[in-house]
Parts: sequence; C-alpha cells; structure tokens
Amino acid sequence: MRRLFMSKINRPPLSIARLLRLMKKPGRENKIAVCVGTITNDLRIREVPKLTVCALKVSAGARERILRAGGEIITFDQLAKRSPLGRGTVLIQGPRKGRTAERHFGPAPGAPGSHTRPYVISKGRKFERARGRRKSRAYKK
Repeated sequence: MRRLFMSKINRPPLSIARLLRLMKKPGRENKIAVCVGTITNDLRIREVPKLTVCALKVSAGARERILRAGGEIITFDQLAKRSPLGRGTVLIQGPRKGRTAERHFGPAPGAPGSHTRPYVISKGRKFERARGRRKSRAYKK
C-alpha cells in the first residue's frame, strides 16, 4: 500500500529482463509479479515465459510480448479481488539508484578513489579534462 503513494523517483521502471531474473528464483513459480511502476520491454531477452503480472503501467512492447507468451496482465483492483491479503504474490521494483542524477551523489569528484560524476558546464577540451583526468597530464586517478 505504501508504494502506491510514492513519488515517481521512487517508482522506477522495471525491465522485462529484471522481472524474469527476479521471478526465476526458487519458490516463485506460478506467483503473481506485482510492480508499483512501469514494466518496460527489453530487446536483449529473446523469449518471455508465461507470467501473470500486476503493474500500474505496461509499455506497448512489453504488453505485447507478455500476452503473446500466454501470460496475463492485471490491474491492482483485479489483484485485490484475486488475492485480498497478497498471498501468492511477489512484490518487485526497478533499480531506485538507476537514475543518471544518482551518479553525481557521493564524495567530491576530485577526492581520491571517488567515481562521482562532476557537474560540468560543458564537455569540451577545456572543461575538467586536465590533471587527474588524463595520463598525459601528470597522473590519472
């Protein structure tokens, strides 16, 4: 219930690849995958097995592939009728730290051992490309 009220940042999209990886775990066969967010298509996955999925949104490509495999996509109100207490369901979500903005968070970009991405005005030759960024300029951290 709590996840239904979360902001968009906390409801990251979930790819079919991640969905399948999480549903392959032992004991999750014939369970309903519940995702409070969007399920997106993933072209890297060749074949999608039969799945029952409950999500807020499903992209057109993902919807077509799940239904073609004999799977089923249900809404949250249909899920509430089927399983009022949530039995036989697996609650899954996409990577919350997957946003590009997350790369800027952490120790300062110049700190030793830091892989934090700097906020740069432009990506040209004169912008944060000198010492510490290239081997030819003294060192590369």
